[in-house]
Amino acid sequence: MDTTQLLKGVLDLAVLAVLRDEDGYGYDILRRLREAGLDEVGDASVYGTLRRLFAAGLLTTYVVPSEAGPHRKYYALNAAGRDQLTRSGKLWRSFATTMDALLDDRGLAA
Repeated sequence: MDTTQLLKGVLDLAVLAVLRDEDGYGYDILRRLREAGLDEVGDASVYGTLRRLFAAGLLTTYVVPSEAGPHRKYYALNAAGRDQLTRSGKLWRSFATTMDALLDDRGLAA
């Protein structure tokens, strides 16, 4: 199965989840996603997702000066983003439970 197709469907949720407990700048968010196991996520995909989530009103941004290089634009969940994370998380869990049941019924579950 092509994991890049799966990533396209869940990247918004993954980014919101990464920002749940701690704000982050683009590369930091990418690093955290990869450390969580999403090794195949691309730089451009994450930056595009951040722009889209911000435009949708789910994130706020602020700039922090950096001593080593350019200023960093940080992203943070706002109330709408937290609500979306809750809704999308429930939907994902329901979907995953359904898929687990389908796979288990056919002897394919891990």
